[in-house]
Amino acid sequence: MSQKIYEMVTERIMKMLEQGVIPWRRPWVVNAAVSWKTQTPYRGINTLLLPAGEYATWKQITEAGGHVKKGEKAHIVVFWRWLEVEDEETGDKEKVPFLRYYSVFEINTQCEGLESKRGEISFEHDPIAEAENIVNGFADAPEIYFSSGRAYYVPAKDYISVPPINDYPKKEEYYSTLFHEMIHSTGHKNRLNRPGIETVAAFGDEVYSKEELVAEIGAAMLCAKAGIDNSTIENSASYIGSWLRALKNDKKLVVQAAGLAQKGVDYILGVKYEDCHEE
Repeated sequence: MSQKIYEMVTERIMKMLEQGVIPWRRPWVVNAAVSWKTQTPYRGINTLLLPAGEYATWKQITEAGGHVKKGEKAHIVVFWRWLEVEDEETGDKEKVPFLRYYSVFEINTQCEGLESKRGEISFEHDPIAEAENIVNGFADAPEIYFSSGRAYYVPAKDYISVPPINDYPKKEEYYSTLFHEMIHSTGHKNRLNRPGIETVAAFGDEVYSKEELVAEIGAAMLCAKAGIDNSTIENSASYIGSWLRALKNDKKLVVQAAGLAQKGVDYILGVKYEDCHEE
């Protein structure tokens, strides 16, 4: 049973990664995944498995008078604890992990007949003027939507979605997140037509992984341009390092990705290559 659960957990995380959702990089904290019944935040591996929201089991939902919408697929949460077992032959006792999983549904989007128990949480931030100038100066930028819980770029429909600024304890991380997705969008076929965005790539291969490096390095460059790099570079370095480990620490990829990132940054800033020259 444990092996099956491990495989299910791994599969869910891999699917999120394949969709461009990096579960261990979430600088926003508002609207984390919680139990609907107790409002207790999920912990451990469950924070990686669940998007933001309030979750309940089928039994909890029906007992409360609600129902799951037709066609909705369950999320999984994992529960484990130590059990003491006795060896039948020796009588020795040892502790072994007991692992099981539950199927849960998000009550606001997947269910009907239930009301949210959450209060509103929000961090008050004033925009950073220079960063806003960069965002507003992106001449043919994709549409930007603001939705809590996820940050991503959809090439097929050419739009960005990021959690709003008040979901972040640090406003600098909002801009770093938005810049990351903006750099992704420069790879669209009507912009720079960069492999990794317009080319279908499997998670973990060099093209896919380099695109993530491009986006994060480009975001760091834009943060530096906006004067907020000191507040975000640690997260960027950690993120880039995680991809390098996946790529067996091939440092050449960073150099290659940085070149592509610079092109993306120049595109967003409206810098034409014929305008660039050595003094």
